[in-house]
Amino acid sequence: MNLRAGAPVAPRLRHVEHVMGTAVVLECFAEEGSPYEEARAVVALARARAELHRIDAVFSTWKPDSPMSRFRRGELAEKEVPAELVSVLARCGELREATRGWFDPWALPGGVDPTGLVKGWAAGRALELLREAGGSGALVNAAGDVAVSGSPGGGEPWRIGIVDPSDPRQLAAVVAVQGSVATSGTYERGAHLVDPFSGRRRARAAAATVCGPDPGTADALATALAVGGPEALDCLEELPGYEALLIGRDGHKRATAGFPFARVDGPSASGADDS
Repeated sequence: MNLRAGAPVAPRLRHVEHVMGTAVVLECFAEEGSPYEEARAVVALARARAELHRIDAVFSTWKPDSPMSRFRRGELAEKEVPAELVSVLARCGELREATRGWFDPWALPGGVDPTGLVKGWAAGRALELLREAGGSGALVNAAGDVAVSGSPGGGEPWRIGIVDPSDPRQLAAVVAVQGSVATSGTYERGAHLVDPFSGRRRARAAAATVCGPDPGTADALATALAVGGPEALDCLEELPGYEALLIGRDGHKRATAGFPFARVDGPSASGADDS
């Protein structure tokens, strides 16, 4: 998501890190009415940046010497790879079942590829480190996989704008976010999503957005929704804690009953994703 932040109501420290093949935005916000502990925030940002690069070194499918690449080539057995890789793949298996196969890293070309979950999962890991800076809130935006905590200040909720896939100059919706939001589609990067049932690069939706407590899960579910369209939305209706918005190629919108549409009457952030 190319985040365009409105004027915050609390001081912030912001950094853009280029990692995992994309630009990741990290922000920390101060407590309203208290001195901004900049030194503490700088340390938290440095740790979050280092964690993102460490995760990339483990999970990258582009780096030939990463544990993920070596596992895909059969050079490492499951017992030889980092425990977090095994844990992530186990979660991928759970979500493959929950989405009735619409999210399936094992159906992708070249071998198992958990990228559709890892980017959001990495954003969540980085957010945990940013929380150590204190302040009113923090945000990590990994190309549309957004993880937030607290508030940008003044008790205001986080509001994330979802770009209209038919006109990137307009917003299709604004979401009140607690936890995470992920959006997937093909309108920026083209046909990069793979239908796990046919093996073809195909998406049934123009854009798909999922909100929920866990960034990795939201990332995976948004991918499933973009590929599966209405069939996948039916699966999401059954998952507690997660809400979804589906935008069809004809512009028609369909959302789960509890999708957190927000009123825009204060500071907000907006953007688009193509994860």
